[in-house]
Amino acid sequence: MSTSMQFLVFKYLVTAGIVVLVSETAKHSDRLGALIAALPTVTVLTLIWLYLEGQSMEKISNHAWYTLWYVIPTLPMFLVFPILYQKLGFWITLLCSGFITIACFGMFAMLLSRFGIELL
Repeated sequence: MSTSMQFLVFKYLVTAGIVVLVSETAKHSDRLGALIAALPTVTVLTLIWLYLEGQSMEKISNHAWYTLWYVIPTLPMFLVFPILYQKLGFWITLLCSGFITIACFGMFAMLLSRFGIELL
């Protein structure tokens, strides 16, 4: 197995391991599972992978910059999800949450474009 293939397998294992850690932790503790999930683990791992793969400083910095702006319009979903889940069930709530996130993202992108920040 080549070194690049080994690194790719390593990346998959570490990344998948974190997802499993979050879901297993959430089974035992709502708060601790949510705390771990709320950490920017995926972003930090992505920054590490980009760095280790020799990506430019500009590419890595841009990833962090755009991640900031993409996280903000996802936040309303976390407010609405618990309310809708009690009324609509899991799958409908998940679908509605996705639509809410898309709508919030669209409005947020239009707002930011007025300030010269292009997300789309």
